[in-house]
Amino acid sequence: MRFTAGGGAAFYSGDLGSSLSENFVGGSFSLGMVYLLRPHWVIGAEGTYFQIGAKDQLPERGYAFRGRNASGVTFLRYELLRDEGAYANRKKAPALVKPYIKAGAGLLLYNPKSYRGTTRPDERTVFLNPERNDYPALAVVAPVGLGVVLRLSPKLNATLEGAYYFTTTDHLDDISTRANPSQNDGYGIAELKLEYAPWGR
Repeated sequence: MRFTAGGGAAFYSGDLGSSLSENFVGGSFSLGMVYLLRPHWVIGAEGTYFQIGAKDQLPERGYAFRGRNASGVTFLRYELLRDEGAYANRKKAPALVKPYIKAGAGLLLYNPKSYRGTTRPDERTVFLNPERNDYPALAVVAPVGLGVVLRLSPKLNATLEGAYYFTTTDHLDDISTRANPSQNDGYGIAELKLEYAPWGR
């Protein structure tokens, strides 16, 4: 068992656009745990708080939004290299570098605010009436991603990870009926994490 903590950046993809030039990249922070089930396979759970935002890719519409969100997911991680020292043969030194892929499912609590503009909101920003009256709202998310584990010490690993989260909502940006209601929004998160094993060797 390892406990994890990480921080990084969150990126939006949806009705307003998906390129970095439209994104107001936000911060992210996560806490979780991972457990080695068997060679190659790791199960985990993680909670993440993050902020996203963007300006409209169509200047004639002129929308923008800011969203503050929290998610909780469980996932399976498949390590591409077999680590004999971590599972099968304790006399062997554990691998120093382990690339992996991951997939999972969970819930997202999202709370967007839309407005007209081309920059991040400030104290003078006037937010538009929301398209829904139930924010913060819930959606299902399905993350897929890849990363690499770097062994720092017997009890401490560092992980570099990037994941994209598919969602069941088109209101992540509070722009749906005013744009393209037939396509759901999504987001990506890139983080540097530390994994600590209190009982590791």
